[in-house]
Amino acid sequence: MEQYRTRSPRYGPRQDRPRPPRQPVPSQSGRGAGDEPVRAARPPGQQRRPAPVRRPAPAPAATTGGLPNPRLTGLGSGLFCTVVMFLLGLLCSTLFGTSLTAYGVLFLPVCALSALWVRRGDLMTPPVVLPIAFTVGLLPVADGEGGTGGMLMGLVTALATQAGWLYGGTLIAGLIVIVRRIRLVHRRRAAGVRPPT
Repeated sequence: MEQYRTRSPRYGPRQDRPRPPRQPVPSQSGRGAGDEPVRAARPPGQQRRPAPVRRPAPAPAATTGGLPNPRLTGLGSGLFCTVVMFLLGLLCSTLFGTSLTAYGVLFLPVCALSALWVRRGDLMTPPVVLPIAFTVGLLPVADGEGGTGGMLMGLVTALATQAGWLYGGTLIAGLIVIVRRIRLVHRRRAAGVRPPT
């Protein structure tokens, strides 16, 4: 006799459940049917991430083998001029004795460097501090008798005889400062920035 298998009552009657739609399986080349690219479905409510923005790398600074270009403050410019002129005065007194001409010639490049190296905010400082530095540098060079009075007389005489070098160096520094100031004003006008009053 044939026996039919019966389903156990604990499983209950079979119910037909709806099957979820089948997703197309991407091929190895990453394309589906019809050679169309297959995109993964995003869950609802999830926004697409923006593509990262690539910033250009900063351009490397140009390396030049020129002269140093420091930026001195007003106080730094005054100290630079005074110390350098005093050292040059000692050097001239050691090498050339009381030759004030060598000292005056060396004063001119110091004036130019102090006017070139001072920062833009302190452009008016070099023409003011250069006469002071010139006077301080004359102390070792000035030919004076012993005592304070003799030294002061030698200093006044050196200033009177070497006034041409003093005026020439101050004039060079003043011209450089004026040219730098004009260029600064033109740059600010081109950029639309009003110069400070």
